[in-house]
Amino acid sequence: DFQIGKQLGKGAFSSVCVVKRIQDNKTYAMKRVKMGQLSYKDKQNALNEIRILASLNHPNIIGYKEAFFDDTTQTLNIVMEYADDGDIQSKIKINQRKRLLFSESTIWNFLLQILHGLNYLHENKIMHRDLKSANIFLSKNGTVKIGDLNVSKVTQLGLASTHTGTPYYASPEVWKDHPYDYKCDIWSVGVILYELCTLKVPFRGTNLKTLVKNINLGKYESISKTYSNDLNNILSKID
Repeated sequence: DFQIGKQLGKGAFSSVCVVKRIQDNKTYAMKRVKMGQLSYKDKQNALNEIRILASLNHPNIIGYKEAFFDDTTQTLNIVMEYADDGDIQSKIKINQRKRLLFSESTIWNFLLQILHGLNYLHENKIMHRDLKSANIFLSKNGTVKIGDLNVSKVTQLGLASTHTGTPYYASPEVWKDHPYDYKCDIWSVGVILYELCTLKVPFRGTNLKTLVKNINLGKYESISKTYSNDLNNILSKID
């Protein structure tokens, strides 16, 4: 039913490629998860991604289309809306090479759309838990969309305790193995915002122990003085 196009990304157990559905000639992104190699927990995460995506409908969230299991390749295939302008991480890498900072208007535009999407998730009692610049997707029409919900958690109590996410973007309470709430997503947005302002993450380390120490200290270098006090203030409040 689908014509496979270029590969957009690849992980240990999954890959994402552009596909064209033959029936309607429309372009989508398809995530292919190798279910045979996954642990039971990871299989549940993959199924969880489908359940969550299917229940969501917001302009700032990547839309779910359909899913199917391919017996031949033993892969779970999740067909999603295709963001045709890449992701924020790729834009940051381009600016790093050019040594060019984002304009303040671009940063505010990205931030507000991310927060609109995140607010929708939180209103639906969903923590994303793995927000990072690599899974904030962009469309050429200017729309920003949150994607990659495979480690999201639907919670009734508003607290979670499993250690998940990407190291640079994880909040102090996650690293301390404390129960955490929706604020962990806000922390991650703060890291993305800082990355947009400086083209680098705020907390770094030569090893994981040093990185965690710096995250817990919460100290970071100031952003460029070319940015407004308002942007500085919102960054301090988010972090």
